[in-house]
Amino acid sequence: MKYMGTNELREAYLRFFEGKDHLRLKSFPLVPKNDKSLLLINAGMAPLKPYFTGLQEPPKKRITTCQKCIRTGDIENVGKTSRHGTFFEMLGNFSFGDYFKEEVIPWAWEFITEVLKMPKDKLYVTIYLDDDEAFEIWKNKTDIDTSRIFRLGKEDNFWEHGAGPCGPCTEIHFERGVDVEPVKTAEEFVKASDEDRIIEFWNLVFTQFDGDGKGNYERLQNPNIDTGMGLERLATLMQGVENIFEIDTVKNILGRVSELANVKYGEDATKDISLRIITDHVKSVTMMISDGVQPSNEGRGYVLRRLLRRAARHGRVLGIKGLFLKDIVESVVENYGVEYDELIAKKDYIEKIVTLEEERFNETIDSGMGILLGYIEELEKENKNVLSGEKAFKLYDTYGFPYELTEEILEEKNITIDREAFDKEMQEQRERARSARGEFTYMGSEETPINLVDSDIECEFVGYDKNEAVGKIVFLATDEAVVEELKEGQKGYIVTDKTPFYAEMGGQVGDKGTIKGHDFEAYVYNTKNNVGGKTIHYVKINNGIVKLNEEAELKIDVKRRNNIRKNHTATHMLHEALKEVLGDHVNQAGSFVDDERLRFDFTHFQGLTEEELQKAENLVNEKIMEVYSVDTDLMTLEEAREKGAMALFDDKYGDKVRVVSVGDYSMELCGGTHVLNSGEIGLFKIVNEAGVAAGVRRIEALTGFAAIKYVEEKQKMLKEACVALKCNEKEIINKISTQTAEIKEKEKEIAELKSKLTSGAEDDILNSARDINGITAIAYALEDVDGNALRDLGDKIRNKAPKSVVVLISKVSDKVNLVAMASKDAVASGIHCGKIIKEVASVVGGGGGGRPDMAQAGGKLPEKINEAIDKSYYVIETLVK
Repeated sequence: MKYMGTNELREAYLRFFEGKDHLRLKSFPLVPKNDKSLLLINAGMAPLKPYFTGLQEPPKKRITTCQKCIRTGDIENVGKTSRHGTFFEMLGNFSFGDYFKEEVIPWAWEFITEVLKMPKDKLYVTIYLDDDEAFEIWKNKTDIDTSRIFRLGKEDNFWEHGAGPCGPCTEIHFERGVDVEPVKTAEEFVKASDEDRIIEFWNLVFTQFDGDGKGNYERLQNPNIDTGMGLERLATLMQGVENIFEIDTVKNILGRVSELANVKYGEDATKDISLRIITDHVKSVTMMISDGVQPSNEGRGYVLRRLLRRAARHGRVLGIKGLFLKDIVESVVENYGVEYDELIAKKDYIEKIVTLEEERFNETIDSGMGILLGYIEELEKENKNVLSGEKAFKLYDTYGFPYELTEEILEEKNITIDREAFDKEMQEQRERARSARGEFTYMGSEETPINLVDSDIECEFVGYDKNEAVGKIVFLATDEAVVEELKEGQKGYIVTDKTPFYAEMGGQVGDKGTIKGHDFEAYVYNTKNNVGGKTIHYVKINNGIVKLNEEAELKIDVKRRNNIRKNHTATHMLHEALKEVLGDHVNQAGSFVDDERLRFDFTHFQGLTEEELQKAENLVNEKIMEVYSVDTDLMTLEEAREKGAMALFDDKYGDKVRVVSVGDYSMELCGGTHVLNSGEIGLFKIVNEAGVAAGVRRIEALTGFAAIKYVEEKQKMLKEACVALKCNEKEIINKISTQTAEIKEKEKEIAELKSKLTSGAEDDILNSARDINGITAIAYALEDVDGNALRDLGDKIRNKAPKSVVVLISKVSDKVNLVAMASKDAVASGIHCGKIIKEVASVVGGGGGGRPDMAQAGGKLPEKINEAIDKSYYVIETLVK
């Protein structure tokens, strides 16, 4: 068995199965499509579920992939064990009703013994207890020693997940022990596996049954093959290392972490845990961001944020100063970019997102530390040594404060955490997240009738160049069931074998229109694809009865579609314009196009200036006026890339892709509908620009008559402003500037008058003073004195009265301003303005506080000012020593 690098192993596997007539697909994105049962792809077969169930037709009956996966169920064990990681790659070969056990078992043996050259005396195989068929194939179609085949029960060798497709499996294992006797019995085998002496590395699942989840199984007419082999685990065996952190690609990343931390790996077990956590988590974060995941406080964004913050925290544990995670990202890209070219294309973007989030975490963790120290102070005052689980969870959930960091800090103070209560809070959060996702089938699709359309049903889209078509009704359903007919007044769903209606996709909304038959008329209020990719017309029956198998005339709302076309083509042109104005780092991060406006999300790290927005807008309008032809071509993905067409890296494309070109200006892969030439757009107008996530900006814009209407409304507002200001349009800026200057001057005069008035009140205020145990106490009510003037007046009174405390309360409209000030010798005698103001403000329905020598507050009950004056004297009496 020769040493093979991780990238070499991946390529060898995929190339082997290409040689067995498999279609090699790139890894699907980590974000699942049409599968609400998963936050993130966690297994090689997960993105292929619709092919297994027949909901979608696979591009080929035989497929092989190396799939990116994320699992966070064992996050607490990452770094502590040799095998746990959050990101991993799953090698797989799949058959959708094509080959079965007789082919896949010999192929697996051929690959591991002839390509990888694993020694046969190091290999073991397990099969399901009753799977005699698999045993015979292993015995007769490979040269494995049958004493190395063990039969195990359902728990080990039967793949099942509730109701749905399931079946027995066979697993291939590797003996890591040196100079050990071969195991002879199933019991010995299980014991050696538990001790990690024998390692399972490839699982071949024979999906041959449909189970009801209660132990009843029906044999599938077309059984499938689903295999999974962890690339990292295979690499540990082929490279003769102890754990996944020592394989070449991962070790390179860990080495970079060690270098930054100035810590040598393998010398300190505790520090090694931190090194491994940072290595694993940054690898996961890099992959997730490249597939479009953004940091947030929910869903997959929360998973990303948690991993990133956990990595940042362990950097602090290792003593790394400042921001460092982007340096690790660079190493991930260097080691994985050979297979995942999206990492190279998005490197700068990923580094920016990571840096922004790391900065935010550094700020947040400092806030969390302040909260935690407050909790410690409370516990010490109360002579308690257990922090409540609720408070620990708040630190974790609100401030991103990892549980173990809280625990570590508390240990220094001999304080523990109520872990049971913390776990309860955590479980409740998981339940909330689970219920937010809803209930779905094992295959991740919602249990609704529209997802029951047979995969054999054809539904041809003819709407690129036709606004109407005649089609046969091949499927009818309501929300409750598949039906034979829909009656007047009912809402339901219609599928036809031909349609001009565009189904909502790629940010473009679905079409509206009508479907008419001999005896019925239906209004189509939306069009969407189901999980199988079939076009579903969402309808309300205006009159008559719709019946299965009858022909109907389908017409889209042409005016609406034309507006959508304008907005969609303008979105492509805006994308190109932003690249010109801002740089090549700009990439689409999302879009929405309907008949009223367009919305375009893109990667950029700061708000656009007015100049940049105007440049982008002018560029688009310039290209509109050049009346470029908008052409559509079908070509292979490689041909499209060679021509320079822009594509979304997190999208999957078939053998042929649709390339939309706006003259020689813009070229993108797109399945949507577009104008015939750019001149049809008429006018393009940006109406808003804002941030929507870390490193993502959003532009909203209008085209055609919507843009003209917007400009007309602005023009009308401008004219109304001119009338109000009594000037023409050319004079409006000067007029506003002049009036603004006049208003400021008047405000200055008013402030000076108020100051004189309050100065005039100084004598009255001083004359109201009382002596309280040697303190000059003053509490006085005023009218229409704002906060700044009130503070100035209080300062003057305090300086004029010896050993004094001054409380001034002013009514301003229906609000109350309060200020308290005290001289140094009054503070020495026990006066504390913060305490005075806190109690006095509560009388007038407010709150506030401050230092011993100065405090201020606000209130909302001016009718209680006199009561507040009395309260002031009372509190002063209680404080004077």
